Amino acid sequence: MASPRLVPFVLLLLFVGCSARALYPLPSRRNDRNRRPLQTFRAYNVAHRGSNGELPEETSAAYMRAIDEGADFIESDILASKDGVLICFHDVNLDDTTNIANHTEFLDRKRTYEVQGANITGYFTVDFTLEELKSLRVKQRYSFRDQQYNGKFSIITFEEFISIALDAPRVVGIYPEIKNPVFINQRVKWSNGKKFEDIFVETLKKYGYEGSYLSKKWLKQPAFIQSFAPTSLTYISNQTDLPKIFLIDDTTVPTQDTNQSFWEITSDHYLDYIKEYVMGIGPWKDNLVTSSNNYLQTPTDLVARAHAHNLQVHPYTFRNENQFLHFNFSQDPYKEYDYWINKIGVDGLFTDFTGSFHQYQEWTSPFSSSEKDAYNLLDKIVAMISKFKHS
Repeated sequence: MASPRLVPFVLLLLFVGCSARALYPLPSRRNDRNRRPLQTFRAYNVAHRGSNGELPEETSAAYMRAIDEGADFIESDILASKDGVLICFHDVNLDDTTNIANHTEFLDRKRTYEVQGANITGYFTVDFTLEELKSLRVKQRYSFRDQQYNGKFSIITFEEFISIALDAPRVVGIYPEIKNPVFINQRVKWSNGKKFEDIFVETLKKYGYEGSYLSKKWLKQPAFIQSFAPTSLTYISNQTDLPKIFLIDDTTVPTQDTNQSFWEITSDHYLDYIKEYVMGIGPWKDNLVTSSNNYLQTPTDLVARAHAHNLQVHPYTFRNENQFLHFNFSQDPYKEYDYWINKIGVDGLFTDFTGSFHQYQEWTSPFSSSEKDAYNLLDKIVAMISKFKHS
């Protein structure tokens, strides 16, 4: 006779086995009812170019590692190829993070272009087709990070990036950037007079990304759109109601499209204007709290003023290595997280080390025990049923 404790499990297996939809459907077609929702009760863990402290940036492996480590959002810079395909890549030139130097067949592609007021010489994404870009391999940007994965991964497209998020076993948001739009629109042309920003939004819509912040549609497929170019954000405001984040560079760097200074774009007058188009700002963290001799100084009032304008603040970029940590934190990244979350009061942050920030969040502001137990039980059931269905 079957054990009484076995009966409910068998009934569960029969129920799932007879269901029209598998518990683990095909990629990008998961049953949303069985996915852990996005957490919204604590600061967002944004995986900056994926978990790029461990793996080459903006690669499928870096994004999947970030998801495994607990990222709420995976972040990517979006550029374009010569044939107009949107790709995930940070620099407009390929020199620093690919093996382009080893591809002698592309020697004649070296160019000098003006990018944000400076002349740069190298190999640029806009001079290569997607097929040619796919023939390259990505490498780690920083020499002091793990080099064993160099040459193992290719550049991915915006659509491939989206698929990684949609295929995750829980709800994972995306945080794509409209990168260097002035440069891209100068060099890449699309049919019907469309611009880079149009193609960017069309891609998001194609995969079902829509809805205002915290709406039912947004929570199903969360996304933030970010850019350093305010005109790009205002341009797409009538095309999508997805929440937008205005990125803010160093005090010495003017906006790439309107040539405005840092002091102008962080004034109360400008914050009052831009809040009609964005729901938050993404400043470089050293603009929020300046430093001297590697010690943090008195915090500025930018976070407080942004919050007063009902704007969230998601600073960048947090890194574990000693050369990126101010002396105040005794070379301890967890002390840095604690400072920014509890003293400065940011609403999310970009980190190269997703796992570290997730551990900090779990230690200091975990899910309630009932929520965690429910999620753990669901994960176990999913694993058991998946094994049963494939045995």
